[in-house]
Amino acid sequence: MIRNVKTRVVAILLSATLIGGTFAACSKSTSVTTSNPVQKTASENNTTVKEGTSEPKSPENTSKPSETPNANQQTEPTKKVKAKGLYLTGWTVGSMDKVKHFVELANTTEINAYVVDIKDDDGYVGYESSIPAVRDIKAWQPKYNVDKVIKEFHDNDIYVIGRLVCFKDPILSSKRPELAIKNSKGGLWRDNHGLTWLNPYNKESWPYIIEIAREGVKKGFDEIQFDYVRFANDGSKKAMNFGTDKKKHEAIDEFLAYAKKELPGVTLSADVFGIICESPGDVEDIGQNLETVGKNIEYISPMAYPSHYAVGQKVNGVTFAKPDFDPYGVVYNTLAKAKTRISKVDGYKANVRAYLQDFTATWLGKGYYLSYGPEQVKQQIKAVYDAGYEEWLFWDANNTYSEAAFLKENK
Repeated sequence: MIRNVKTRVVAILLSATLIGGTFAACSKSTSVTTSNPVQKTASENNTTVKEGTSEPKSPENTSKPSETPNANQQTEPTKKVKAKGLYLTGWTVGSMDKVKHFVELANTTEINAYVVDIKDDDGYVGYESSIPAVRDIKAWQPKYNVDKVIKEFHDNDIYVIGRLVCFKDPILSSKRPELAIKNSKGGLWRDNHGLTWLNPYNKESWPYIIEIAREGVKKGFDEIQFDYVRFANDGSKKAMNFGTDKKKHEAIDEFLAYAKKELPGVTLSADVFGIICESPGDVEDIGQNLETVGKNIEYISPMAYPSHYAVGQKVNGVTFAKPDFDPYGVVYNTLAKAKTRISKVDGYKANVRAYLQDFTATWLGKGYYLSYGPEQVKQQIKAVYDAGYEEWLFWDANNTYSEAAFLKENK
């Protein structure tokens, strides 16, 4: 394998591009395509796993989007990196001892990137934000010192991706109920955990998300990764009241196009369900359609976790009786199918950088899960390369990774 030479975005360039503005898959939701009772979601088992019609208007007390003359000019991102990375929570990087550990891991292995929470699905920005709309609803927590963490990573030539959860935001949606999904019987709709969600159709919440993204870029994040860039997938869907017949994937596609317009020159990525690489259209009814979701951004990250596929799921013509037992097969066929489909779409912009599994899915029940370690991690990496892709990210909510799996390098 050819060694990937690391470079990093110069924060000054990004700041210069965005000057004048005020305004970046732990809970990755599962993707279940059958009703087999064995296949439960992580959230159902209390386990964290890695997901309007008018012009957007800022929420109350939110500053207007940048009015810089070049704000809408489409410029190419300033940096290209073949990322091989791991996800880290805000609480993890809140410990400088742990930060130094992961710096050492990157300095001695093929790891060259980390995904760090900007805003998690709890609705909190993980560091002190200066954005009035965030401060007004007390939507930040001091999980980590963002300036110190990014400097430490950048000083060691590590690419830093900021994960920003979009529409699963129980804070903004409860404090600003007009932005939330409504219940057809009255009041706000809630998921199986009693949480409210933002309504992706309502464009008035979009500037809030972009404002946080822009602040993250100014802090030095090299890329913004949108997670939960979708509609809710648990709870009673029949009770959801959107007041429109517009297709869900059109709303999500429009949001990503809006984000690209408002963040010119910034590398943008989006976490998507792995199963959308197999399913035709938006079968999952969450607003993610493979053929359109990647038309305006640089990367999509299918969460191709073997544990998240239903028992007996067919992927790329191959049936997996127990998907968690075949990490290579599930990942390879997911990505191979995605590659075939994307190749037929004119103007598709996004590259594919899969999220892979480095956790043991005990909630699947005895006989249906495999203990994941270095061997399963290596198999998934090989599957990525065999499918014709070069980049990957690993997810573990506890950030306890199979470090022995990653190639050693002299740096």
